[in-house]
Amino acid sequence: MANFNQRIIAPSLLAANWKNLSDECNRAIDSGGDWLHLDVMDGHFVENISFGPSFVKHVREIAPNAFLDTHLMIERPDNYVESFIESGSSNITIHVEPKYDISTTIQKIKESGISLGLAINPETSIEAAQPFLSQIDILLVMTVVPGFGGQKFMDEETMPKVREAAKIRKENNLNFHIQVDGGITATTAKIAAKNGANIMVAGTNTFRATDMRLAIDELRNA
Repeated sequence: MANFNQRIIAPSLLAANWKNLSDECNRAIDSGGDWLHLDVMDGHFVENISFGPSFVKHVREIAPNAFLDTHLMIERPDNYVESFIESGSSNITIHVEPKYDISTTIQKIKESGISLGLAINPETSIEAAQPFLSQIDILLVMTVVPGFGGQKFMDEETMPKVREAAKIRKENNLNFHIQVDGGITATTAKIAAKNGANIMVAGTNTFRATDMRLAIDELRNA
């Protein structure tokens, strides 16, 4: 059974200085980051474009022992999961909102032996993810509209879903972590944790902090 009381901090490479990517990955790990979070965006599902499998592969080469948490904010994850598996992802999170065969894509990821996440946007109800909760390792509740960093945490829209997910997990003896991503600071991490989340994704508040180790410690202990 997963330890849902364990706070996991996942610095998002979207906010890193890509000119010095190797140094930035190592800085995040040396500062106490548990995972490296990779936001893949295609310009269709979200209005931004970031990077693809080759970037993930490069990060894997830089950090061979790191847990790479790959978040696919793309229109057709079913067409690309194999590439992201082969590139060295430790976890792949897919969204419920696009039109594709979610069940087959889940099966493909699980058969690869890596962990699986399912994400819902702020406007998406927990009911959309409910049919798949028994199959996943992570439920990612987006706490901003995905696409760009530095946005404000959407407390009222998202925390009821985190609470509901924790309730469903307990009542049905399920085994998934609850992750939040977007506007995560020491203050909002405390709110998210109080409602049941234990994985905190933070980009701006980690890579662009004056003291990254201190920022990660504050997220962990908030």
